[in-house]
Amino acid sequence: MNAGEFVAALRALRLWAGLSYRELAAKAQASGGSLPPSTITSMLGRSTLPRAPLIATFVHACGLDQDTADRWVAVRNSIAIRSEQPASGPLPELLEPPSGGGTERTPADLQVKRRSRLWPVATGLLITLVLVISIAAFLLPERDGSRHGRVAAIPEAPSTHNGAVPVPPNGWVRIRPVGAPHLCLTDGRVQDRRYVPLVAVQRRCDAVAPQGTVLEPMGGDLYRIQWHHPDYGKGCLKALSDGPGTGLLEPIDDCLQDSRFHLEPSAPYGSNRYVLRVDGQGCVGIRDSDTSEGTEAVMERCVGRGGQVFLIEAAS
Repeated sequence: MNAGEFVAALRALRLWAGLSYRELAAKAQASGGSLPPSTITSMLGRSTLPRAPLIATFVHACGLDQDTADRWVAVRNSIAIRSEQPASGPLPELLEPPSGGGTERTPADLQVKRRSRLWPVATGLLITLVLVISIAAFLLPERDGSRHGRVAAIPEAPSTHNGAVPVPPNGWVRIRPVGAPHLCLTDGRVQDRRYVPLVAVQRRCDAVAPQGTVLEPMGGDLYRIQWHHPDYGKGCLKALSDGPGTGLLEPIDDCLQDSRFHLEPSAPYGSNRYVLRVDGQGCVGIRDSDTSEGTEAVMERCVGRGGQVFLIEAAS
């Protein structure tokens, strides 16, 4: 297991717990810890190891005990130690016992000895971690009525040819319409000016910075779409159902009032192609499947093709 796989396991643990970022932050605070939603977003959206105290707080917030939290931290530390070791050189020789019965051990000898003793323990912990994630993924969702019920829909989603369920990346992402892959879904103005506030439009991917898009898992195939801007702050995307902006998607400050999007895989499965559906409101699509820059996204009757199919990929 490397750092990226460890972070992926953390994301799987959050899905198992069935908690939003805000709920995790509240549970951490109730236990005397600190775990702001922005910190969780950063931690789960990277491929580098989080700090050990942060992992312990996160595991506790997911509802696991101190012994389990210690195991997660131990695995994290073992990965960190391995990443610090040189890929080649005298390391294998240092693992051998010092020659000569009366040779005094140097601090370097003792450090290597401590590391060599850690490998069997770390290996066992890694195996335990994989088993925990496997059990969480395949057994816990069966418990109807529990907080884990929200991930029970995962096995029912369309699967790839080898049986694996395609899962979109979370954290910082780019959402690109398949019909115009050089464009990204971001904020802009309605072209006919019938609605003044910022709404979702497609613009050139190299021109959307400094705004960033965060995909936040909310359980099962439900996701929240966040937009972060240094001037406007954070806004969560909402599909408008009344007023002059009906059918448009607007970032709103109150994320508790936002829309939750079902991310449904689109063929060919495993190609990072998804349809974004909102219960009772249809699917997100680029108006008239237009491929020109500035065209707004609108809610439409779901057809699962054309401007309703989006590529979702981790942002570099």
